[in-house]
Amino acid sequence: MKKIAQLALLVLLGTNAFSQKLMTREGEIKFEASMPTFEEIAGKNSTVSCIFDETTGDFVALGLVKSFKFKSPLMEEHFNENYLESSKFPKSTFKGKVANFDKSKLSATKIAYDLEGDLTIHGVTKKIKTKIYLSSNSGKVAAITNFAVKPDDYNIEIPNLVKGKIAENVKLAINFLLEEK
Repeated sequence: MKKIAQLALLVLLGTNAFSQKLMTREGEIKFEASMPTFEEIAGKNSTVSCIFDETTGDFVALGLVKSFKFKSPLMEEHFNENYLESSKFPKSTFKGKVANFDKSKLSATKIAYDLEGDLTIHGVTKKIKTKIYLSSNSGKVAAITNFAVKPDDYNIEIPNLVKGKIAENVKLAINFLLEEK
């Protein structure tokens, strides 16, 4: 499955022999959908693949939905079977661009850039625009971003019984440490 994910990323990004591509297969996405006074609803996926082309600013990421882990096995089961329907929609992707990226400005200090592109979750693709913070240390580039999505925007149905226990805006925190491969 990892080979398929890698191949999909390469196809999405295209091949350019002169590009400087950085990647990871161990990127992290955390999400938080908790409401105060109710049970924590949070998951983490530490096997997200990402490729960043420093020449063009192209930024592509792919995460397998079943790779999200939860404190509660029952919550993980509900997430996969009832909400994200991971057997029907096994992956989520982002394909976009870091606007005005300048490799020569990278340093250990985080620099904010605009990140725009298409986020696909649950088979639905939406345009997003957010900030991404990039820094460089020892030949590796750290890429960090945070933004929120609404389950309704991605046709993720929340039953009325639990609607008040799940945040309307699900917070996503993405953290990649990219290097030449």
